[in-house]
Amino acid sequence: MDRFLDQLWLEQGVSDHTLSAYRHDLEAWANWLAGQSCALLTPGERTLPDWLDSRREEGYKLTSNARLLSSLRRFYRWALAEGMIEADPLARVRLPRVRPSLPDTLDEDEVERLLNAPDLSTALGLRDRAMLEVLYGAGLRVSELVGLTTDAVNLRQGVVRVRGKGQKDRLVPLGEEAGHWLERYLRQGRSELMSDIQRPALFPGRGDGAMTRQTFWHRIKHYASVAGIDRPLSPHTLRHAFATHLLNHGANLRVVQMLLGHSDLSTTQIYTHVAQARLEALHADHHPRG
Repeated sequence: MDRFLDQLWLEQGVSDHTLSAYRHDLEAWANWLAGQSCALLTPGERTLPDWLDSRREEGYKLTSNARLLSSLRRFYRWALAEGMIEADPLARVRLPRVRPSLPDTLDEDEVERLLNAPDLSTALGLRDRAMLEVLYGAGLRVSELVGLTTDAVNLRQGVVRVRGKGQKDRLVPLGEEAGHWLERYLRQGRSELMSDIQRPALFPGRGDGAMTRQTFWHRIKHYASVAGIDRPLSPHTLRHAFATHLLNHGANLRVVQMLLGHSDLSTTQIYTHVAQARLEALHADHHPRG
């Protein structure tokens, strides 16, 4: 198992979060097999279907089982390629069919209220306003945002260099508003939050180190409460809003794909459904025959 995870990290550059998910899935599977007196590399034919059935009875969702099966398939394909097994024991097991769920997002008025929520009279408020503006203005993942360093930002050109999944870098335009708030934070707020401004973290948390994803997520929930937004949010809500609002205003899907850093266009296409759902809701609310 450890060799498999090491290879994922070395050859494919998967994130620590993804590696942790793979380890969790494989360890849960290995523990189940041990309880059935089966070995990890030679599970019985009915072992996996029985386990998936038991998980469903315990309340696990179909999406959870689908992700789990995807992890196990990848492991056994690796084991087959390494010569550790003679046949893939999951070759005949079908993935559960899962309809893609529409991501949580916000309308433009809600985004505006969220962006205006931080207290700009404090250095923390300036930092948080800049983070929210960059998150929405550039469509970043939260992990990409908190991982930004000062040398990744070029305010003169209005771009930021982002390291995304698979350790791939991409240049993303900041937009006028995000650039303005980032410049103001760097000029007025960052030095108050750091004892050593030469440290690379663009957005420090406690001390001079980079803020964690969890801390920033708590900040988003706090500002959502301040802004009177009570709908469910996810850590990627502003990223989803970025993509949806671009499409609503006529952006090309391929351009949105590049900005988001998606390797596959099918991943980006979910936002066309969000945009369509929004248009249908507007039609129903405002058309006299809606």
